[in-house]
Amino acid sequence: MKNTFGNSIALTLFGESHGAMIGAVLDGLAPSIAVDEDFIRSQLSKRRPAGKISTARREADEFQIVSGVFEGRTTGTPLTILIPNTAQHSKDYSATRSLARPGHADYTAYAKYHGCEDYRGGGHFSGRVTAALVAAGAILLSALKQKGITVGTHILSCAGVSDTPFGDLSAELEKLNTLDFAVLDADRGEQMKAAIEAAAAEGDSVGGVLETAVLGVPAGVGEPWFDTVEGVLSHALFSVPAIKGVQFGDAFEMVNGRGSEYNDQFYISENEIKTVTNHNGGVNGGITNGMPITFRCAVKPTPSIFKAQETVDFMKGESSLLELKGRHDPAIIHRARVVVDSVTALAVADLLAQRFGTDWLGE
Repeated sequence: MKNTFGNSIALTLFGESHGAMIGAVLDGLAPSIAVDEDFIRSQLSKRRPAGKISTARREADEFQIVSGVFEGRTTGTPLTILIPNTAQHSKDYSATRSLARPGHADYTAYAKYHGCEDYRGGGHFSGRVTAALVAAGAILLSALKQKGITVGTHILSCAGVSDTPFGDLSAELEKLNTLDFAVLDADRGEQMKAAIEAAAAEGDSVGGVLETAVLGVPAGVGEPWFDTVEGVLSHALFSVPAIKGVQFGDAFEMVNGRGSEYNDQFYISENEIKTVTNHNGGVNGGITNGMPITFRCAVKPTPSIFKAQETVDFMKGESSLLELKGRHDPAIIHRARVVVDSVTALAVADLLAQRFGTDWLGE
């Protein structure tokens, strides 16, 4: 079972939704990186459920760092974070043990692990595990910020309601990283919340699109073929539950235009090489060109809904009808935003460590 991402800086995730705890191990970190536990708590709070637009499951996410940190800084040895699960309702899943929930990994997990998997709440496939990812990502986001690199994401669209696209990235990312519901237009954000609540009232769910930007990555990072910046980031991003598509820059819009419209022309400003536009999302030939890295992620509607759905009992080999009970999110996009920031930080940190050496992120 492969649960590790990264080459120079590697992250391993472990735990299940209804197990005793979840956690993460970060290996390959430079020594001397400051570990701000208050910032970790702040990041975890952005992933935590809130109000009618989220699940009723409330976890405190009281994490503990049990190795790799001494006197507030990384030691350079493996850093381990543990987060206890304290709000499990395992009985909610016993009645549907062998029913394949549409859109979930129940059947594929059974096919791979031969019935030995922990099925409760999705087990190891659950979005609950992303709490450990966010805790680890917070350490990397802090380290990148010390090097002048910032990451930020907003909800570009949700349930048919669109936010303002990115513009002045430096100011916008700073603003977004203070928000729990990450939108640039507050009024549009309220419309999104209303649409999520409306879906929840009908026992249904909605999805949307996240837009992310990374500022400050120098030119020359990435590889030309199998470890392109787009390839490494996509590898990490597709590990986030519910993400079903990734595009860099204006990828899908480009197909309806011409090269003269979408080529990013170069110029020099204060001895720095820049591009007039950024349709390619800051990447040429798989390698960063010094412009902001920009991409969008398609987040599908949460598969756990309260409407009756046709399915199969994969143990009995017969058709069945599924009517879910329990606690489920009518939308996951607002909580996924900080998870996307976290995996982005992991992928970017690993790319930079490969380019400049493993000690580069240290202070």
